[in-house]
Amino acid sequence: MTFRARIRSSLANSSLQAALDANAERRVQGRVTAFASLPDWRERRQRAHAVRAEVIAHLDEHLEQFIAKAKENHVTVHRAANADEAIRAVIEITNYQLRAAQHAGPDMADEHRLLDHQPRNILVAKSKSMVSEEINLNHALEREGPSTSSGRRIRVVETDLGEYIVQLRNERPAHIITPAVHLRRGDVGQLFHEKLGIPYTEDIPTLTNTARKVLREVFLTADIGISGVNFGIAETGGICIVTNEGNGRMVTTLPQTHIALMGMERLVPTLDDLALMLSLLPRSATGQKLSVYTQILHSPLEGQQRHIVILDNGRTRLRNSPLAESLYCIRCGACLNACPVFRELGGHAYGSVYPGPIGSVISAGLFGSEFVPLAQASSLCGACKDACPVDIDLPKLLTRVRAGQSPSTFGRGARGEGLSPSSRFFMQIYSRIARDPRLFAVSQRLAAAESHLVSPRSHMFRIPAFTGWGYSKDFPRFAVKPFRARFEKETESNVSRLRREPEHPTSGPTGVLREDVGLHKTDFTTELTALGGQVIPTGNPTRDIVAFLKSRGVNHIHLEPNILDESALAYANITSTSIPDPAIRVGVTRAICGLADTGSILEADGEGNPLHASLLPEVHIAVLKRSDILPSLEDAVNLVRGTKSAVFITGPSRTADIEMTLTIGVHGPGELHVFLVDG
Repeated sequence: MTFRARIRSSLANSSLQAALDANAERRVQGRVTAFASLPDWRERRQRAHAVRAEVIAHLDEHLEQFIAKAKENHVTVHRAANADEAIRAVIEITNYQLRAAQHAGPDMADEHRLLDHQPRNILVAKSKSMVSEEINLNHALEREGPSTSSGRRIRVVETDLGEYIVQLRNERPAHIITPAVHLRRGDVGQLFHEKLGIPYTEDIPTLTNTARKVLREVFLTADIGISGVNFGIAETGGICIVTNEGNGRMVTTLPQTHIALMGMERLVPTLDDLALMLSLLPRSATGQKLSVYTQILHSPLEGQQRHIVILDNGRTRLRNSPLAESLYCIRCGACLNACPVFRELGGHAYGSVYPGPIGSVISAGLFGSEFVPLAQASSLCGACKDACPVDIDLPKLLTRVRAGQSPSTFGRGARGEGLSPSSRFFMQIYSRIARDPRLFAVSQRLAAAESHLVSPRSHMFRIPAFTGWGYSKDFPRFAVKPFRARFEKETESNVSRLRREPEHPTSGPTGVLREDVGLHKTDFTTELTALGGQVIPTGNPTRDIVAFLKSRGVNHIHLEPNILDESALAYANITSTSIPDPAIRVGVTRAICGLADTGSILEADGEGNPLHASLLPEVHIAVLKRSDILPSLEDAVNLVRGTKSAVFITGPSRTADIEMTLTIGVHGPGELHVFLVDG
């Protein structure tokens, strides 16, 4: 199907139009609200642009530092020049893991596997990764399965709710952030009825809970976890993964092997630069001050292997082209939500993994000339540039693609490759006329006269259908007088008026915005409560947590050591363990710090498996000292140095992948209670 045919199909789909309208309205408003809490966001945006520009300009040096540090962290790094090499690296890791498993005893995952009478497939639990979509990894792994050393098939399961839905439909994601944006709740209800065998329902919490039950078994039995990477940190060799549902934490924590797929450009130089990016990314992507789970992974966990596959796949070529600025993108999807064209077409109409304004540029840059016509689907209104958190000049890049300056056509004289032959001929004539002021003025008068002769009573001027116009819109009726004539007349009038009127001073700002320097416990409580968490002040955490557990009928918990008085727990007939067990309902951990401006807490790997305790149970209880509340992420991010794995947790897990309807409790805990201790 051609691009024009896909456009017409999308415009005629009333269900798609309703879904896209709802997504755009909520995403745009959420972004505005989120940035209102960041008074200096414009300055941050310019700093972020400078950081990304510096990384791309000196990418080789930053990559060298990142790889060296990652290896010091006992992470295996693979460089892949193209999709085939990346897929081959993943297949080799899979075979190695299976060979190692043959000589190992049963693990926690084996104890919870569903028993059947068929040979067990190799199960891959996969978190959201646009790079994996780019190289078509899922299909490649499933094709390669029978040729693995064990002869078993590889089964890949997407675990992000939206990705899981589109995988069941055998579709590509329709949006970088919201993969199932094109579907209504009825579509998902019918899908789950047919594929999962549940009674048909349109109740979104029921649909979400169904996916949770199915995917929980996947997490617990997966041989390999695969994730994307939001940012690689050059100075520490760590990777940052940002998610809301908890599936990103599951696939990086539970399987014995974790594979992270990273585009080679996704680097920041330092942890401080990471904090800057994280102040912009979630606000732009989902309207949150900070995503629920912001993981920073350095070393593998105990008994785990971690691999990072760094992909080029045309990025070096793109970096050396006039479209290099597109590599600054941090994949927030804000330009898609702002774009008036994407908001009518949706992602599938573009026929590319990366849709919308940024997709129109990088698809042409990475995948070749067949995607050049995507750049024509733009009004060049500038909304995408205004929305971009790193200030990428997307209109400029789109015009460069149109002019034949993508890597596949640059320097080959293919100007205007995105146009049809008739449109290219028309633009050549227009270009010639527009460069000559006298010819342009004459053409305006002729066009205006013709429009009034052809359609004297219409407000629109209809042009031949072969141009592509007329299907959904027409040119406005030409003005009686050209702009130049009106401009000259109005200029003369304005000059005369200014000579007559006295000059009035302009009124200045009524106040000065400033950051609140008095962030404290009240701010933390307010922010976490707004996210569905609960803050409970306490002078005796053991006593109050015991009372909480008794009120819930809980008598067995996952407990991080040296937090509560275990003799008091025993007296209350409450037992505890530090061994991960998915059957345990409550996990109790110590928070390293809290963030006042986002209501977040920081957890890190250590004795007692606190990362499991804060992830697997339905209810997470964290004990936090009031004195450990810090103003913001910028003040806390360097505390992750030296940790194997750490995570900033901002409320209970959540999703809005079905009709943008917020649902609390997905793969991670549905409740977060912070017992705030004085002293």
